[in-house]
Amino acid sequence: MDEKIDIICNTSPIIGLISIDRLYLLWDLFGSIIIPEAVFNELCADSVNHQDEIKRIKECVNSGKIIIYKVKNADTVKALYGRLHFGELEVIVGAKELGIDFAIIDEHAARKMASEFLIDTIGVLGILSLAKTKGLINLVKPEMDKLISKGYRISDKLYNQILARNNEVI
Repeated sequence: MDEKIDIICNTSPIIGLISIDRLYLLWDLFGSIIIPEAVFNELCADSVNHQDEIKRIKECVNSGKIIIYKVKNADTVKALYGRLHFGELEVIVGAKELGIDFAIIDEHAARKMASEFLIDTIGVLGILSLAKTKGLINLVKPEMDKLISKGYRISDKLYNQILARNNEVI
């Protein structure tokens, strides 16, 4: 991945990266960072507990670091609703509309549907692994531990797979 590719991103990877102060990895690793309107709305849903995070997202949008995309084919999104949430569906539909072959999605069901639409996916743990490969972070384990401490769910099996894949002690 020497040439930076444009990506479209779902809600939970952004929340995860913000929670461990690693959102900058998106710009260090990828070209344009695009989020559909439904994802922006999910990220900025009124919550007294997350005002700093909401402010940060809005600053990224206002500065052009994050581009908001309005999905054109709302009918497809509505037809598929129920299988996935609106944000996940808009990521997949938006990727197809924009000709983007790569999406950042954590949820298994959404990743499976994205692959049915011929969209490659990576999750927040994949971003951390890629960041380590590129020398942007030294170790993945402390970052995963921070995610877990912030309430991010990572199964023991996946945790150990990521450690092994990154040649870190299990």
